Amino acid sequence: MPAGCSFGNVPPVNGGTMNIWEVILAFLIVVLILVSLLSNVLVLICFLYSADIRKQVPGLFILNLTFCNLLMTVLNMPLTLVGIIYKNPPGGDQLCHIVGFLETFLTTNSMLSMAALSIDRWIAVVFPLNYHSKMRYKDAALILSYTWLHSVSFPIVATSLSWVGFHHLYASCTLYNKKLEDRTQFMIFTGVFHTFSFLLSLVVLCFTYLKVLKVARFHCKRIDVITMQTLVLLVDIHPSVRERCLEEQKRRRQRATKKISTFIGTFVLCFAPYVITRLVELSSVAPINAHWGVISKCLAYSKAVSDPFVYSLLRHQYKKTWKDIINKVLKRSSINSSALTSESQSRNILQVNE
Repeated sequence: MPAGCSFGNVPPVNGGTMNIWEVILAFLIVVLILVSLLSNVLVLICFLYSADIRKQVPGLFILNLTFCNLLMTVLNMPLTLVGIIYKNPPGGDQLCHIVGFLETFLTTNSMLSMAALSIDRWIAVVFPLNYHSKMRYKDAALILSYTWLHSVSFPIVATSLSWVGFHHLYASCTLYNKKLEDRTQFMIFTGVFHTFSFLLSLVVLCFTYLKVLKVARFHCKRIDVITMQTLVLLVDIHPSVRERCLEEQKRRRQRATKKISTFIGTFVLCFAPYVITRLVELSSVAPINAHWGVISKCLAYSKAVSDPFVYSLLRHQYKKTWKDIINKVLKRSSINSSALTSESQSRNILQVNE
């Protein structure tokens, strides 16, 4: 829809106008903030509560990813919401430069953390016997150190060259160049930045997870052969049992494919529209719709919402941890309520005796 078209106008706080699309986008960001904050806090609680999760090396990568998502949720998303409403740098240029620096750093760090998690899974599945020697806490700390150094280098360069500011197309503080004489240098910098953040992470994700999928399919074929041989030997087996075995066999083949498709698919779906929009914007091939610019930014923000579910909360260990936490809370409240009940009964007896 063209940028000038709207279905209605809503007056914002500053006395201007917000069209219906901006109201919808503002509401979408509010929902993203609430869901992201809740889900990432749940992951953090599970990490702090469970000693088993803390002992595992992937827990360091998940913890780093969770902190990045929380900072993005608390700092960048609310200021983008303010940018949509006021259409001006929220809090002034100085605050916008800080937030733009953090946005570049946190986005890159999140992407590289996902790549680190995929490398961990690749080593665990393809080299299971050597996993504990190849991926120790020391190795994970080295990977995280590289992730931080890599992530902080680009925003430092951008800030030193004054390439951070409020971009009206995305209604947020991000990489932005106002000087026409620096256009070529900024285009090169942006291309290099997205190559060594988005593209590098995507290549690592595809390479590692496709290797994991190959091993998973190989093991599924071995299990399928054993299952079929067993079904052939069991002549008197009931047809319903045979059918359930074949269905489980089919689900087993699809399970690994679904998981890996989710890992790669969410990464591409959330980040690719924003990256492509930024490159198209710099190339001046076609004008970018203002609403699409904010939508692509919201898609990038939605990765902070999906990560806790994709990498943590839907896994068996985290589900078990939450069951333990809930049971502990309910048990404690049950004990307290029973104690209060017995205390009230004692009071009633004393009142009767008096």
